[in-house]
Amino acid sequence: MTLERRLNAFRPDLADERLVGQVQAARFVAGKPAEIVVNKSAMRIQPDDASALDTELLWGEEVMVFDRRDGWAWAQCKLDGYVGYIKEDALGELHADKTHWVIAPRTFLYPGPDMKIPPLDTLSMGSRLTVTGEAETRGTRYLLTDRGAVIASHLAEIGVSQFNDYVSIAGRLIETPYLWGGRSSFGIDCSGIVQVALMMVGKHVLRDADMQEASIGTEIERSDLQRGDLVFWKGHVAIMEDKNMMIHANGYSMTVARERLAGAINRIAPIYGQPRLYRRP
Repeated sequence: MTLERRLNAFRPDLADERLVGQVQAARFVAGKPAEIVVNKSAMRIQPDDASALDTELLWGEEVMVFDRRDGWAWAQCKLDGYVGYIKEDALGELHADKTHWVIAPRTFLYPGPDMKIPPLDTLSMGSRLTVTGEAETRGTRYLLTDRGAVIASHLAEIGVSQFNDYVSIAGRLIETPYLWGGRSSFGIDCSGIVQVALMMVGKHVLRDADMQEASIGTEIERSDLQRGDLVFWKGHVAIMEDKNMMIHANGYSMTVARERLAGAINRIAPIYGQPRLYRRP
């Protein structure tokens, strides 16, 4: 059986030591932990800026690094197992366990607890930080982290769910630009919004639409569709808002948008055919 290259770290010259006996490689190594220290880091198929964008990793997410050379790291995302090449300068040493994550679509990271100070960076929903304290300035409460200060209401403890409906989270990303391989509120693709929205309610799923089609929940009939169900076409996935309306990041509007399922089926059919599957997470 051929292992999925997106979820297993192996090349002819090097492979993850956990794959001994499963793949052929000149050398097997243990991955070394690191974390993402930029607001989002592209993960590419090859160590080349012109190479296709497979996915993105968010601030504070952990990776296992198997190789570093020529400014690139070959790594695996701990969250979903995705393997690829990321810029080495996007990585830092693994800090303390992350305690909080961003629950707003986007927020600013300030050097101190004051919104009037120019921010250090902008963080996307799902970015992870370690909170070390809190402060209040002119009536605005901030959480102090190992990287800077963030508006307190824009963060929540990881594992203490602020949401119980992942569809409402997807709805907060309406009009986010469509980006093939994107996984942030700066740009996102169809399976990216499914993964991020489910992640924010504590459900971890695989990254790409074909992986999600094969693994999420249970298969249902179109006649049974309800809020939160997923519709899969070849290479595409959408989230049902109710039995008629859906939310999806799509290359037609080039945004995250609402669309009637019936209209989408008619529009997509000449290019990609009918939906292949309906699933309930």
